[in-house]
Amino acid sequence: MSKAIFHLSGRGVSIGRHVLTNERVWLVAALILIAIALLDPAQGAESLAFTARALLETAPYLLLSIGLAAYAGASGADNLIAKAFTGAPVLMIALAAAFGGLSPFCSCGVIPLIAALLAMGVPLSAVMAFWLASPVIDPSMYALTAGVLGFEFATAKTLAAIGLGLFGGYATLILTRASAFAEPLREGVGNGGCGAASVRNPKPPLWAFWREEARREKFAREGIKTSLFLFKWLTLAFVLESLMITYVPAEWVAASVGGEGFGSVLTATLVGVPAYLNGYAALPLVSGLIEQGMAPGAGLAFLVAGGVTSLPAAIAVWALARPQVFALYIGLALTGSLAAGLLFQAWVG
Repeated sequence: MSKAIFHLSGRGVSIGRHVLTNERVWLVAALILIAIALLDPAQGAESLAFTARALLETAPYLLLSIGLAAYAGASGADNLIAKAFTGAPVLMIALAAAFGGLSPFCSCGVIPLIAALLAMGVPLSAVMAFWLASPVIDPSMYALTAGVLGFEFATAKTLAAIGLGLFGGYATLILTRASAFAEPLREGVGNGGCGAASVRNPKPPLWAFWREEARREKFAREGIKTSLFLFKWLTLAFVLESLMITYVPAEWVAASVGGEGFGSVLTATLVGVPAYLNGYAALPLVSGLIEQGMAPGAGLAFLVAGGVTSLPAAIAVWALARPQVFALYIGLALTGSLAAGLLFQAWVG
């Protein structure tokens, strides 16, 4: 009996350790919600509702991108995708930046595609170009930006997205040629970025993958694994974002990024990281700030920097990539956003 109790106790400790290790993100999100509910019940309810709404609004894009990534893996189409990304890196980066600037994926929905591309062995430089350009603008965001800030501003934002992708891609190419970032993905995500075997040994895809049980199982396994991974991190991100919206008032943002000149653009770039809400909420804020005298270049820098480094996107990148790749992502985003703001200010000023 004592052995059985000891065995069950040991197993319980093992299960508890597994939960703490692998589900700590859920635990942190739950503890934050509980703490807020105890300290401020009204805000606790609002944060819970905000998180639920944000997850529901993001879910279609996430499920689409997760499904595409899972389908590519189960059917073997990832071999073709990886092969398509072979060739001259300079051309790959240009195409990836252009596609990223025009793609309809949101900053979070693109994460599973990024993981799949890196796991296939696609060079980090091309993936970084797509990664940086994608969150800034998409067709619907272009139309909304044009309606709120004008077509000139919307076009500048599109060019900034593509330019940021080009800058980030070529900068990463230089670093990777110096033997940096050999394995960009965290351990346990994809296969650590060493999936170049799909390029070296391509196999013909089976588009109707559901005809084989092993491929059906792979599709389900990868889809569920990626979904749980993303939704737990996004839950934490949206909980934190709800608190940021409440406790970082828009008036503070306005006071921080008002004015003109280099200092205004630099401040807007830096403030855009913690203060950015989301692409749709930020547009009327920037419109009001420009009407109050903020430089258009500062407004563009705020939108670009905030779009790439918004809290949900940044947390998803942190969960996916190794710390040095995350630092590179943030550094490129800030540098490119500052440059975009300064260039736009020189153009309109």
